[in-house]
Amino acid sequence: MAQHFGGKWRSHSCTMSGSIWLLLVLTSPLVASFLPLRQLAPCEVIEMDASCTNLNLDTVPDKLPEGIQKIDLSWNILQNLTQEGLAFYSSIHHLNLHSNKIQFIQPGLFKDMTSLKVLNLSRNYLDVFAVSKTHVGPLTAVEMLDLSGNGLFTGMTDYFLCDAPALLNLSLNSNSITKIAQNTFCGSLALRRIDFHNNVILEIENGAFDSLLQLSELDLSMNSISCIADFNLSQLKVLNLSKNSMESFQTTDSDLEYELLYLDLRENRIHYFPLIPRRNKLMYLDVSRNRLRSINTTGTAEEMELLRDVLAAPGQSAGSSRHQDFSRLVYLDMSYNQIKSIPKSFFCSMVSLEVLNVSNNCIGAFLVDQETPMNVLKTLDLSFNALQNFSLGSNSLRSLEELFLQGNFLQTIHPATFQTLPCIRYLHLQQNYLKVCATQRKPPNSPEADFTSHNPPGCVSFSSIPTLHFLYLSQNSLEALPPYAFYGTPLRLLDLSLNPGLEMHDDALSGLENSLSHLSLKENHMPELKPDLSLLGNLKFVDLSANKLTTFPLWNKQSSIESLNLQNNSLVTVQYETVVALERSLKVLYVGSNPLGCCSNLPFLLMLQKAAVTVPDIATATCLDAQGPEPVERNIGSVTQEQCQTLSRSWIIIAVVMVVVLIAALALLVKVCLPRKRRFNSSFKA
Repeated sequence: MAQHFGGKWRSHSCTMSGSIWLLLVLTSPLVASFLPLRQLAPCEVIEMDASCTNLNLDTVPDKLPEGIQKIDLSWNILQNLTQEGLAFYSSIHHLNLHSNKIQFIQPGLFKDMTSLKVLNLSRNYLDVFAVSKTHVGPLTAVEMLDLSGNGLFTGMTDYFLCDAPALLNLSLNSNSITKIAQNTFCGSLALRRIDFHNNVILEIENGAFDSLLQLSELDLSMNSISCIADFNLSQLKVLNLSKNSMESFQTTDSDLEYELLYLDLRENRIHYFPLIPRRNKLMYLDVSRNRLRSINTTGTAEEMELLRDVLAAPGQSAGSSRHQDFSRLVYLDMSYNQIKSIPKSFFCSMVSLEVLNVSNNCIGAFLVDQETPMNVLKTLDLSFNALQNFSLGSNSLRSLEELFLQGNFLQTIHPATFQTLPCIRYLHLQQNYLKVCATQRKPPNSPEADFTSHNPPGCVSFSSIPTLHFLYLSQNSLEALPPYAFYGTPLRLLDLSLNPGLEMHDDALSGLENSLSHLSLKENHMPELKPDLSLLGNLKFVDLSANKLTTFPLWNKQSSIESLNLQNNSLVTVQYETVVALERSLKVLYVGSNPLGCCSNLPFLLMLQKAAVTVPDIATATCLDAQGPEPVERNIGSVTQEQCQTLSRSWIIIAVVMVVVLIAALALLVKVCLPRKRRFNSSFKA
């Protein structure tokens, strides 16, 4: 139960006289000035955990319950930590002093806190304390110590770590440390995890981590390390060296088995593939956003000559070759480099690889064959390269589920390329130059006159791929979509957007009646929509924006569409039958930038005004009111049935009046002209 320690908590056994006295004290400033009240800590206590955060405290509260185990004093203004403030809490397990102004810690303060496991001193002014070159004293039982964000620089950590025998986790991130000395951790030999993230480390002395036999995780990201020439921490499992200035990564050549599982080298300046231990257990390797130009593990001769002096380990030439074993590697990211080609032999040992990302490089061709089938690979990302050729050998990529090929120059590939992938689910082919084949087999019940098997040269087949659910073909300069193009492929999502001038056959989407739920045809400049979307019984999200549609197709069946985008077309009318069909399921509709008639589309506009349908662009969407002397634009949300009926009645009255006036004018004309005619006739007879 939460307990709030403040002035309102008092004993319930007060006498009447005590209550009157207390009332006088509280109501009389004069009396209160001579009788100061006992100040209790305004902390919240839940079970044996006290939260005193963000209370503007400048001292440690001394009235918390005896036996308290956790105290959170973060976000206050504490400056000094002394025995006077913390002596009462010698049994606490967890002390959080994050974001204060601490610049002095009494030596030996934590000596008797034999139960203290977690000590958070992050974001204070401990650099001021370290200038005095005073040791904090033994941290007897502390297992987790956070000293991040304290402005500490090289050598200052010694005053906190020299006597911390139980310390397992240490955070020193966001300080100003430039060098990790050989004796930095001599008093903290049990360390397992160290975080040096976001410092300015330039140098790591030889043997700095050698005494930490249990060290398994080391984060050195966001520093200024230029190279690792002889990595030899065989017990380390996680190493993060991302966002440094590294030009190389080499391990000591030995037969020792390394435990390293995770190696992050992204966002450095590495020119050639890192030299991994011969015997390793590596599962995750990220070398993205570097300067790799080839997958030569030893680099070019010029590169090696340039780096020889700084990279070569004793007794080993920087340019010497070494067999690399990646048999346990599951994830490999080499994206955002300058790689032009990848030799087939590079993947020979990668029998466990599930994710390969080589996007945003300069690769012109990619081949997977029987020698390197990569049959465990599930995700392959080759997007935004210079691919003109993508070919697969038989019985390769048997487990591939997601293939990214967008942003290349693919124009001609084997028609059945994707039909050979038995597990493919996602296929990203945006921004290429591919053509779509019609199905090679005549679908059942298809009229012979409406179906032809002739296909354009170089087309790709997307029919009869039973596992494919997501297909992206936007920006392929598609000119035509043949009949039954996706027959036998249970697509859920089909993106055909940004193909200006796309001509779709009436039966282009046949075969997707029970599967397709997302369809995008935006920015195709289509004047009409030939396929009957009402046949797609599971269709829920449709984007037809930025075309030239003059009318929305008649919808005479029950609709399942929930989201429909009709923006930036030439729509004048939407049929009433379509409105009735859409009203049952529609939840979101975009309709702006169309020349809709106001009263001619009244049922449609009234549907949009209902709460059941959300129109995100209703504030700017307009319709054209052509019932007055001159057409007037109105906001579609303001059009009412009464307004249209009133206008109709007004025009009927105006029309009747005009007819009456016209009849009267004709009668008057006849009356005037008839006597003249008689006079003319009389004159003629005479």
